[in-house]
This record gives sequence, structure tokens and C-alpha cells, in this order.
Amino acid sequence: MSDDPSDLARLRLEYESAGTDRDDLNPDPLIAFATWLDEARAAGCAEPNAMVVSVVDPDGWPSARNMLLKGIDNCTFTFFTNYESDKARALDTTGKAALTFSWLELHRQVRIVGPCTRTSEAASNEYFEVRPRGSQLGAWASDQSRPLADRGELETRFADLETEWDNRPVTRPAHWGGYQVDPQRIEFWQG
Repeated sequence: MSDDPSDLARLRLEYESAGTDRDDLNPDPLIAFATWLDEARAAGCAEPNAMVVSVVDPDGWPSARNMLLKGIDNCTFTFFTNYESDKARALDTTGKAALTFSWLELHRQVRIVGPCTRTSEAASNEYFEVRPRGSQLGAWASDQSRPLADRGELETRFADLETEWDNRPVTRPAHWGGYQVDPQRIEFWQG
């Protein structure tokens, strides 16, 4: 990349796709979203369930991070995280979130905005049980949004937990669980 900042101004992809028309989308936005998600999977998009979760923290600052959608149930979009993380504190404070799905290969984006609440403990337990064991142990080991002295600190914590949970199923920590966003607005964009 050049040091010339004007190069960014000229960096542009010309969208060659056919575009989309309102008549191309199912009138039910949840069905339309599911169709686009299926098309992203079929097109081989990397992590088609990846989304940017955007929140506003208690001090009024916007914050966003990539996460994975883990369910669409009862008209809500569900993801899971550490309840002690900065994003969880923001979600618990405001009760609002925006989700952005970008399928760049298809020149598509979907933005979802709505109230956000914690899932039930049963739903959190159900998903936790199907996570890979390493991810289960990671939920115990990782103090999200908290600085580490170095990576070795996390690796030591993880190794200790492997020993602690050896030959036993890993149970969900109380500080880890799900959130569900009830979409009030869904915006579809096609390049």
C-alpha cells in the first residue's frame, strides 16, 4: 500500500451484480434474511454467520466487535458471550444493539436494530453443551475486556482448567451466556 492517502480515495469496487428489487425479497424480513444467509453459505462466504455487534457503552461511546450468530429463534437473533465483558455491560445498560452482516463476495449487507436481552439460562446451557470442549474451557479461562500480563497468563489458566475438568463434562460458568436481539428494523443492502 502506498503512503499516499489519496490512494484510498480511488480505491473502489464497481458492483457488477444485478442488484436487487423489493420484489426479489420475501415480504417477511426474517425469511428474506434466512434466504440471504443460505445464499452466503452456498456461495462459500467465509463465516457467513459472522456479524458486527454494535453497542453504545454507559459513557455514550459507540463500540463494535465481530461475533457469530448462533440462532434465529422465535423471531430473535441470538449470540453468546462473557457477561462480564464491556459489550455485555453495554447491552445490560442500554438493552439495545445493532447487528451488521456483510457478505462482501455477494456485495450484500443486512443491518438489524432492536432491543437486546439475555437468553434464558436453559438456552445458554443448551448452546454451551454443543460447543467444542476447548471453547467451553475458554469461557472459564478468558476474562474478556480485561488486560493480560501476556499470553502465557491465559495459557496457564487454560492448562489449569484442563486439569480441573479432566474426565468430566465442562459446565457453563455463570458469567457466560446468550443475548437475543428482537429486530425492530431490518435493512437489506445490495451493491
